[in-house]
Amino acid sequence: MSKQLAQSARKRFGQNFLIDPQIIDAIVSSVAATPEDHLVEIGPGHGAITEGLFASGARLTLIELDRDLIPGLLAAFVSQAPKRCELLSSDVLKVDLKALDGPLRIVGNLPYNISTPLLFKLLEVSEQIIDIHVMLQQEVVNRITAPPGTSAYGRLSVMIQAQADAERLIDVPPTSFAPPPKVDSGVIRIRPNSAKRAQIDDLNTLEALVRQAFGQRRKTLRNNLKDWVSDHTFESLGINAQDRPERLPVETYVTLANALAAMES
Repeated sequence: MSKQLAQSARKRFGQNFLIDPQIIDAIVSSVAATPEDHLVEIGPGHGAITEGLFASGARLTLIELDRDLIPGLLAAFVSQAPKRCELLSSDVLKVDLKALDGPLRIVGNLPYNISTPLLFKLLEVSEQIIDIHVMLQQEVVNRITAPPGTSAYGRLSVMIQAQADAERLIDVPPTSFAPPPKVDSGVIRIRPNSAKRAQIDDLNTLEALVRQAFGQRRKTLRNNLKDWVSDHTFESLGINAQDRPERLPVETYVTLANALAAMES
């Protein structure tokens, strides 16, 4: 079966089908869905995770891009419970998530080539999302959960942690997939509506600031932000302009972005 799945995987869709029953059970257990939930599964593939989610009695919206997989998903799930299971044959990056009835719980084994833009897309509608359980490349999991002062801490760390709580759940080896990817993977839980570390006044300003700050990691904040932030602003906020960007905690980036947004307004 795993050989057949490996042969059916399409590189252009970034497909690596999960086949490890222990990992599948661990993911379903971590989600712990109830009949009151509305789950959105991204890239259900052959339904490995879907089966456990479906058994919970929750409402399901499946989003699958590969049209060859649609008949199997329709037969296994939609036709069995059409009132609580629907299938969208679409690219998830093009789906209007706001049109789905919230609150939503997101689950998925994400294609690695779209994982970062998809996470940002999900956070854009964070007000209607309870939590996100997704499989990602291990490197991306490390970056999302990295603390300040580490080599993995960067733009993705700040932007995700400023808007949500992120928790590493399960490490997944390549052998858990067909075909096996060339990298390790991991499952992460993201809760967008948890208590914010700091109030973000202007998300666009924060995103632009963080991108500029981490543009050249080896340079100091003063050098990277010289066209944005004066020495006086650094001093008034108690920020050491000689620090490198990875040393600033998330809350400080939010404070600095709020100050810049206030000046611009």
